[in-house]
Amino acid sequence: MWVKKVALLFVLLLSLALVACGGGAVEEPAAGEAPAEGAAESTAEGAESGETSALPDLGGREITIALENAYLPFNYIDPATSEPAGWDYDAIRAMCELLNCTPVFVEAAWEGMIQAVADGQYDMAADGITITEERRQVVDFSDGYINIDQRLLARADEARFDSVQSFVDNAELIIGTQTGTTNFETASELLPAERIQAFEQFSFAVQALLAGDVDAVILDETAGQGYIGVNADQLKLVGESMSSDQLGFVFPKGSELVPAFNAALAELRANGTLDQLAEKYFSDAFSITYEDLPTPTPAP
Repeated sequence: MWVKKVALLFVLLLSLALVACGGGAVEEPAAGEAPAEGAAESTAEGAESGETSALPDLGGREITIALENAYLPFNYIDPATSEPAGWDYDAIRAMCELLNCTPVFVEAAWEGMIQAVADGQYDMAADGITITEERRQVVDFSDGYINIDQRLLARADEARFDSVQSFVDNAELIIGTQTGTTNFETASELLPAERIQAFEQFSFAVQALLAGDVDAVILDETAGQGYIGVNADQLKLVGESMSSDQLGFVFPKGSELVPAFNAALAELRANGTLDQLAEKYFSDAFSITYEDLPTPTPAP
């Protein structure tokens, strides 16, 4: 009997040891989704320590987040509810649930937003912001959460160009873009200033395209998918990708929030939330267009 008890105790101790050393399976990022920098290391460390779901606890802290409320599908005012909505809202709320923080969303103009974060006016910014080395000089970025391609958007009946190069070669064509964006930087690399018309908001550029005031618009493909999908009779994507970049959240230099939000992003990727948000906002399932939104008034 004593031998049986010793044997049973040994089996139980062995089982506990195996559980303590075990780690969860690592899910691969969805197609088209950027792998988070450091995500693999974080998962490996969690497996070694046995803490696969441990995340920082921010103690209910309020986090101020700057965004435009004018950049589909990342952030906008829902025409059905008149409430702010979009990928940024859903993703950040999900991350704050994991981190025990309270998001405070603040509408801000795109131009000057990154500098405002650098100056400490906001804890972070979320606006489909492309990660660039130049911006890294003044702010810190989260890990990338999605890959995007820059493309040309044209009217559906456009026949004067069928590629980026044929657009560049036609000196009569004018391109529309948004000020202060990587799209504007790409336009400036391709064309002289007199062939570029910059707008305060992306929606103004699209309105100008539909009105015939510009001949194409450079856009981040993910930001235009829903818009194009329900306006296939008016708009089309033309030519190849001009660049492939990652989007990330912006924080002041040295912010302690960066590792916390990186950990939350890794968890959302692992538990399938990012895949669900991609289906909701970056597919034909998203049907809201700029035409559905209140017409913004350009600054004088």
